[in-house]
Amino acid sequence: MNSVVERELELKLVLSPERAIPVPARLTYRTDDPYAVHIAFHIGSEHPVNWTFARELLVEGVFRPCGHGDVRVWPTKVEGRSVVLMALSSPDGDALLEAPAAAVSAWLERTLRVVPPGSESEQLGIDDGLAELLAPTPGRVDELWLSDPWPSDESKDGE
Repeated sequence: MNSVVERELELKLVLSPERAIPVPARLTYRTDDPYAVHIAFHIGSEHPVNWTFARELLVEGVFRPCGHGDVRVWPTKVEGRSVVLMALSSPDGDALLEAPAAAVSAWLERTLRVVPPGSESEQLGIDDGLAELLAPTPGRVDELWLSDPWPSDESKDGE
């Protein structure tokens, strides 16, 4: 059974050190995609702007600066409040978003209770799928295993 952990949250789009505008967002974590977090930014258009990145990146970013390239996350204080900053870059532009650290941390804690760190692969069923693929079928002999796919260099005349 798949579970979903969501949180509606108001972030701030930082336009300059003196100016930020509120941006409603939805944080989503799904157990069928256990390594990722999804953030939908509702910017007043018909469709939200969606970003997906590693849950581990956000978990680490609550405590210390991390990430490179398209997504960077780090904790800081703004006017005495603990916040998490997310710098997002795409071909369409760059954005710096500020999120309340307590709300992000509480949501992350819920995701970590649903799927503890290190157990993500269990959610995907990879081991079960591989076992099924590699399991011998009773009564069937796989002819590929019976023939040598690479003839020996010692064979004569290409035999």
